[in-house]
Amino acid sequence: MGASDLLTWLSTTDANITYTGGPVSRDVGGNVMVVYCNKRTVNVCGGDCTVYNGGAKCINAPGTSCLMSTANVGFCDRGNCGGSCNQLSTCGTHLDDNFCFTPGTASINVPFV
Repeated sequence: MGASDLLTWLSTTDANITYTGGPVSRDVGGNVMVVYCNKRTVNVCGGDCTVYNGGAKCINAPGTSCLMSTANVGFCDRGNCGGSCNQLSTCGTHLDDNFCFTPGTASINVPFV
């Protein structure tokens, strides 16, 4: 997903959004933007969502049910990017607006880009 698609979703969602990292813009530069939320309703991801914009990092994200990103991130079932992990590129259940259903996610591994 590109930054443009992510920004369009942000401008149209009624989810409760918290921002972390740098300012969100169309030009992500060397950053990765990740949106992760705690609720899935049918094919929609929402509820309480966090938008991270920054460099490589392990984000502790307990309670995450779905996510999308401008890069291929890893998502893990334990904190500190441990336990059983998968890649966003191998998403098993695609949701609307380029989200992936990621039940049980506790942390997200953001790569260098």
